[in-house]
Amino acid sequence: METIYLDHAATSPMHPEVISEMAKIMSEIYGNPSSIHTVGRKARKVLDDARSVLARAIGAKDNEIILTSGGTEADNAAIFGTAYALKAKGKHIITTKIEHHAVMHACEKLEKEGFEVTYLSVDHTGRISMDEFKNALRDDTILVTMMYGNNEVGTTQPIHEIGEILKDHQATFHTDAVQAFGIEKLDVNALNVDLLSVSSHKLNGPKGIGFLYQRTGIPLIPTSFGGSQEKKRRAGTENVPSAVGFAKAVEIAQQEIESKQAKFKQYRQLFIEELNKENISFEVNGNVENTLQHVLNISFKGMEVESFLVNLDMAGVYASSGSACTAGSIDPSHVLVAMFGRDAEELRNSIRFSFGLGLSEDLVIEAAKRTCEIVKRLAN
Repeated sequence: METIYLDHAATSPMHPEVISEMAKIMSEIYGNPSSIHTVGRKARKVLDDARSVLARAIGAKDNEIILTSGGTEADNAAIFGTAYALKAKGKHIITTKIEHHAVMHACEKLEKEGFEVTYLSVDHTGRISMDEFKNALRDDTILVTMMYGNNEVGTTQPIHEIGEILKDHQATFHTDAVQAFGIEKLDVNALNVDLLSVSSHKLNGPKGIGFLYQRTGIPLIPTSFGGSQEKKRRAGTENVPSAVGFAKAVEIAQQEIESKQAKFKQYRQLFIEELNKENISFEVNGNVENTLQHVLNISFKGMEVESFLVNLDMAGVYASSGSACTAGSIDPSHVLVAMFGRDAEELRNSIRFSFGLGLSEDLVIEAAKRTCEIVKRLAN
């Protein structure tokens, strides 16, 4: 039985060209980029070249890119770094109820330290209200942190519109673009964002590396201490092979963005068509117009997520839910709770399928067929 991986929003397989590039660097470039001798300068050269690729991908300058260990560190650096840098101007932060835990838990930590956080609601499609945002914005707001596109349901937020409003406000604007980078065309200047977080492993690069974009002139207090790497903004010897692999993955992703969007949109349609053909009772969770095409979150009437995931796994279809399963109990997805309420059936019957490298139309159709068989067998 051929297995079908439909969990690319969780992590993606590394592209063969990325693996090849990293293997070459690991065998040939071993110097510390901070060393001034020839071996160190060779490492510095490939690191600088990689940084340039990352910067160009979002319309930034090279020195505006801070390499991190991934999206979580980038989010934390943005939120804590901004809060501590601007606390003399105010202690109010705006975010949403559907952020990744790297943002949610950081904001919760700041609340314990005396900061005030407004968590914006979302509608049943996962999108915020601009009126609610405008009403929440205050003179003492110092940070707005909002994800570009949701990792569970794919809904995108009006980042450009919020950026326009914040142009003449003291608040720093941060967006977690981890799920969108490599899928959507991102330009920090067009979006009017001050800080932007991304991660390599979501776009067929290595795990353990990401970056935080910091617009020139935006204050940020470092959250790690040690050496003077990353222009004294993030201590620690740089991971040169991973930076090179990340840059290679970004180069490939940038060349394929439009074709991937069209392909993933087709995959969504094929999957949904197969469910309709088999008369499966379901609803797509998320926003039809404003969405990341590679994320498809579906609520299946009469299904229970735990047994559903186990049966999908046994059928060779690897997907996920928005729930964290621990010790036989389920902690409902905070994203679905925000969208539908704590008692909604969507919390118990929703599965996320996400598309990426290595898939084909035939494989997507086959995955949908196997899903239909399970639903017909298990649905109440």
